[in-house]
Formats: sequence, C-alpha cells, structure tokens
Amino acid sequence: MKYPEVLGIEQVLSQLDSFDAIIDARSPGEFALDHLPGAINAPVLDDEQRIRVGTMYKQDGSFEAKKVGAALVAKNIARHIETLWLEQPREWRPLVYCWRGGNRSGSMAHILARIGWPVVQLEGGYKAFRQQVNADLERAPQLRFKVICGTTGSGKSRLLEVLAAQGAQVLDLEQLAAHRGSVLGHLPSQPQPSQKAFETMVWDALRRFDPARPVFVESESKKVGNLRVPAALMDSMRAADCIALGLSVPNRVRLLMEDYEHFVDSPAALNGQLEHLTQLHGREQIARWQAMSANGAMPQLVEELLLRHYDPAYLRSIDRNFVKYDAALPLDLPDIDNASFAAAARHLIATAQ
Repeated sequence: MKYPEVLGIEQVLSQLDSFDAIIDARSPGEFALDHLPGAINAPVLDDEQRIRVGTMYKQDGSFEAKKVGAALVAKNIARHIETLWLEQPREWRPLVYCWRGGNRSGSMAHILARIGWPVVQLEGGYKAFRQQVNADLERAPQLRFKVICGTTGSGKSRLLEVLAAQGAQVLDLEQLAAHRGSVLGHLPSQPQPSQKAFETMVWDALRRFDPARPVFVESESKKVGNLRVPAALMDSMRAADCIALGLSVPNRVRLLMEDYEHFVDSPAALNGQLEHLTQLHGREQIARWQAMSANGAMPQLVEELLLRHYDPAYLRSIDRNFVKYDAALPLDLPDIDNASFAAAARHLIATAQ
C-alpha cells in the first residue's frame, strides 16, 4: 500500500471510529466552528499565519506566498510531530483532513507518510464531510423515538440522564446545544456551539444508535436556544410515541431552584432575562417579578412563572406539535430524589422494548 492513502468520504465514514487519531490541519478558528467527531486540531497554519499568507497571494503573487507559507507549514508540522506524535509506534494510523483535502492536509499527510506511518488523507476534506452530514440529516432517521413530554420543571432532562446511566439510548438535544431550551435556559458557564457543530454532534449521536432499540428524547421545540433542530429529526420526533411525565408544582419549584441555582445566586442576571418576556406579560408584571427576584422571593417567583408563563405556553403547543400526545403513557414522579428518577427510568426501559 502506498501512503498517504487518499480515501473518499464514504470510505472514511465507514471506518471513522477505527483511526488512531483524527487530525484537523485547519486553523484554530475553522476548527472551533466545527470539525469531525473526535478530531484534534494540529494546524499547519494558525489563524494569523493563514491571513498573512492569503494576503501575500493577493498582493505579491503565489510564488512569494508559497515560499513563506512552506516555511511556516514545515515549522508547524515539525512542532506537532515533536510535541504530539513522537512516541507513536509504526502502526499508528491517523486520518488527516483540511478544508478541501488540498495543500494543508496534503503537506502533513506526506510528511507523516514519509516517516513511515500508514496515514490516510480525506479526499474533499471537511467540505465533503459537511455535505455528507447535511445529506444524512435531511433524511428522516430510521429510529423508534420515545418522546418524554412534561411541563417545565417536571424533570425531563434529569430523567434522560438517568435513562442514559441505566444503558438506554438517549438523544439529549439540550445537552448537545448547551442550553435548557427556554428563555431562561442559557448556561452561564458554557456558550452554545455553532449551528454546524451542533448538527455534527446530532449526526454523530444518531449514527451510533441501534435501530432495534428505542431512543428516548425530550419534547423540544424547533429551536434550542439559538440553535435549530434538523427538520427531518424534528418531524420524526413529533410523530413518535409520547410519555407524559408528571410532577407536582411544589416539587417542580424545588427542582428548578436546584437546576437554576445560578439565577438564585444572581438576581440581576435573572432580571435581565425576564426582560425578554415584556412583550408577552407587560412592563408592570415584569417589574413585579423583577422585584420578587431582587427581594429574594425566589420560590414564589418560580411558581408564578410556571403557572402564568410556562404552563400555558406548554399546553398551547404540546397537542399541536406532538400528534400522539393524547395517547401518551402517563408517568408520575412522587419526588425529585434519585430513587424516584431511577424507578421511573427502570419502568420506561422495561415497557419501551
């Protein structure tokens, strides 16, 4: 076999999990927007260098730009070999890609192959991967979804976590999107990924599921924070069997106080988010809620938000969007302790096969 071996996207995806490393040779900025699952970033040109060489192409011509670019590429690849891969054995088999499978990945793959490693280069690069992800997500997934429905604070996300811990197949869109799915759902410690990165994570999760087993998912809307759920996936979810999760209002308040502790500790941040509800509830009501937050009346505020904002919105949308909700399997939680969620998860796993 002659190396580097250049393979098309279908061949690469069929063995994606078998590579010893997946190396993204693009700049850190490109990598941050999206990349192949499990990839590490080993740029042959960093963001500043890429701009510098690109500017030289336009101003000084390709020859001058290639001289400078080649020196930078050689230095960067040498550093990666010394710091990342010097201890790798002869049989180490990495996949290397760049934007279109051209000079950047070609340079790195050539040098790694000359060392003696059986390196593979992705033909078409990230662009070919992105086209495949788009095509796959445009098709309805051939999976049997079980949609967990329930009003805000009823424990849907916690139940998904426990289901996953017990070995069930779970698609947690809010976890992938780094958002809790409501106007107050932003996670202060974690920014949302880009739309492309979110879609790649969804694609990667879907490809790993066993079609013979159910997949549990939450009854999301079309957007989770700023991110759009792929339309074909959304259609499949909305046509799937439902589970109606029930929890008393006092327990829902307790659960939300735990899950949104960052707002309890920072009333100013909560009050800023409440501004987004002004159009729905009016300035006077928002000012009243903001005063409750500032004065530490958080349990009372949470209960009012549930009963006056979240529950009416949920009841307006659930029947319309999830066509099998009328026949949903009821599942009531007696408490929010670990034992209650564990028992609920075991029940669902036993009855959903």
